[in-house]
Amino acid sequence: MRHSKKKIEQTRLPEQDAMGSSDDYAPGGSTSQGDGQADAPTFAATDAQDSGTAASERESSADAPAQQESGAERERYLRLAAEYDNYRKRAARERSDAGARAQADLVRELIDALDDVARFAHVDPATTDAATVVQGVDMVEKKLLKALGNAGLEVINPVGETFDPTVQEAVATEPTSAREDDHVVSQVYQPGYVFKGQLLRPARVVVKQWNG
Repeated sequence: MRHSKKKIEQTRLPEQDAMGSSDDYAPGGSTSQGDGQADAPTFAATDAQDSGTAASERESSADAPAQQESGAERERYLRLAAEYDNYRKRAARERSDAGARAQADLVRELIDALDDVARFAHVDPATTDAATVVQGVDMVEKKLLKALGNAGLEVINPVGETFDPTVQEAVATEPTSAREDDHVVSQVYQPGYVFKGQLLRPARVVVKQWNG
């Protein structure tokens, strides 16, 4: 019986090995625990830095499509501005060319009349009678009126018509005994001209006036 009791006392339980010796729980043993706690803030700072970097990368990734869209809009705006500027210059050039062509057409119509004027301006007055000169001037007038009429000119010569203040200017009046002739144009001092609906000059006329 003594031998069995001694054997039992010498046998150590497995739980004691797992828990460690009493020295591990001594006041001096707390040093190992203090070392573990000192390392904890270092790990926390590293985790915070990694989290901030990840957040920045996410923000950059989120801003990338917006930046690309802004760049595309700017490029589209610059392209439209350049196209409009080209269109404006082309339209101005086309208007200028159209005006020049219209003027050239009018001048071409006047060349024949100009030739006639030159011929009559250089006739020998000693060998040319007045009737020939008058006939030549009348021919030139007809050519000029025809050329200008083809270009859109209208002559206002309202003899015998009712006075129209929109295209006529009364420079004088003359009395009339007939009531129906009141405000009727009796004479034209200067004919008026309208070019494609635009009044160039009103006709200067004499108007009859009935006094009752």
